[in-house]
Amino acid sequence: MIGEEATAKLIDGLEALQIDYMVVGSFSTNFYGIPRSTHDADIVIQLNNSSLAELQSHLGREFKVDMQLTFETATGTRRNIVTFANSSFKIELFRLSMDPHDQQRFQRRQRVFVQQLDRYANVPTLEDVIVFKLRWAVEAGRSKDRQDIRDVIAVQRGRLDWEYVFRWATEHQTRVCLDEIVRSIPVDMLAANPYPGT
Repeated sequence: MIGEEATAKLIDGLEALQIDYMVVGSFSTNFYGIPRSTHDADIVIQLNNSSLAELQSHLGREFKVDMQLTFETATGTRRNIVTFANSSFKIELFRLSMDPHDQQRFQRRQRVFVQQLDRYANVPTLEDVIVFKLRWAVEAGRSKDRQDIRDVIAVQRGRLDWEYVFRWATEHQTRVCLDEIVRSIPVDMLAANPYPGT
């Protein structure tokens, strides 16, 4: 439970300082799909009047915020790493980029009760989780992203706005990957919302 505790406390800190944020990565995938364990948390932030130094002060000694910005190679985004107590768990604070989809998914984020964190938090929409994971699956070649997408589509099969997903998949040239993933899902699992792509 260390990861959940650390992530929840950091979210509380962001909200106390009125720093706009969105929980992405495994926690958002777990919210929509099939929960799995994770060794880190990813959060997109938009710093306004508050600073990371203020966040560090607010969080206290349990947390260490690395003030040095680093670059995430697959997406080219900037991030700060936060570590928690004496654990190996880390939280990556990604700065909101100017990438068109990054901007749109941040604007579309929604506040929901995340059971895994036992609190309300801001997460991307279902469709934006799939769109972003598709980019990771193609650009970084990570098999777990394909599995996450498959699980999310299978669980949320009747709720997907395929037109929105197709628009960004075409823009990002990830449509072939999406088609392959959907073909691996049993047809009866898509009955409530048949895949219009094939």
